[in-house]
Amino acid sequence: MKLSVTTTERDDVVVVKVAGEVDVYTAPQLRSALEEQIAAGRTKIVVDLGGVGFLDSTGLGVLVGRLKVLRRLDGWLGVVCTDERILRLFSITGLDQVLPVHDTVKAAVAASGDGLPEPDAAAIRAVRSPTGTL
Repeated sequence: MKLSVTTTERDDVVVVKVAGEVDVYTAPQLRSALEEQIAAGRTKIVVDLGGVGFLDSTGLGVLVGRLKVLRRLDGWLGVVCTDERILRLFSITGLDQVLPVHDTVKAAVAASGDGLPEPDAAAIRAVRSPTGTL
């Protein structure tokens, strides 16, 4: 299945809307879209997974990798997701402990400016992969 990645801006936050399946074949497209935003100096990013039906460990790796980059830039990365299967994957891997997950884009955008501390680097390194590939 193809992947669709579009971006919009809300205040000083970039919303990256993703639709389709994020897997080993399509994850580079998501990585590229996120890297493009970071290279343009945008350091507050919300990834809206509302249209994603499948996310594998490669997709999780893209999110963790961009989270690390943004943290080094004093940036912020949040996710919008309500799909129980994907939320379960976040929980199994521990990603829900290091990456803010919200029900709506509005909530994620609001959280981007609330000044909550991000987890430390050790917590990010501790994210587990069900396949061992993160």
